[in-house]
Amino acid sequence: MKNLIIGLIITGLTTVGFAQEKRIALEKVDVLGINYKYLDALGDGFVAKPVKLLEQKVATFDLKTLDGYEDEEQEYYVYFKIPEGKILAVYDTDGEITRTSEKFKDIRLPLAVSNAIVEKYPGWKIAGDIYLVKYIRNKKISKTYKLFIEKEGKLARVKTDENGNFI
Repeated sequence: MKNLIIGLIITGLTTVGFAQEKRIALEKVDVLGINYKYLDALGDGFVAKPVKLLEQKVATFDLKTLDGYEDEEQEYYVYFKIPEGKILAVYDTDGEITRTSEKFKDIRLPLAVSNAIVEKYPGWKIAGDIYLVKYIRNKKISKTYKLFIEKEGKLARVKTDENGNFI
């Protein structure tokens, strides 16, 4: 028993003696927090993943990387596009977003919008949708869903906000 305890103590001390301090070099990270107001205005509610990714790309875009960037210009219009949609963003000379116009087609709908359609139009199927966002700095943001619904060959168009309220 004595030999076992002495063996464990020696093993414990030798493992601590061979421990090494390892330093990890981290890559340089640029933090661009200029457009946090834009992301805050959009909110943390449900948004389809492609929409959120493109909006984050717009918010972290560095205006000074543009070929035609000059300090004298008043506004810069930058167009972002993915297969699901597009965003036209207007930046001021400081790189802050002043307004955006966003349009996405056939994206995943929030549960509130889907439930509103099912309740008001039972038996109808959603054939397509368009998600529109209008952002203007220091003003209320507008989020609208244009839905194309069908039932037995009949087509109809309806509009809702992000909470499923019909417009």
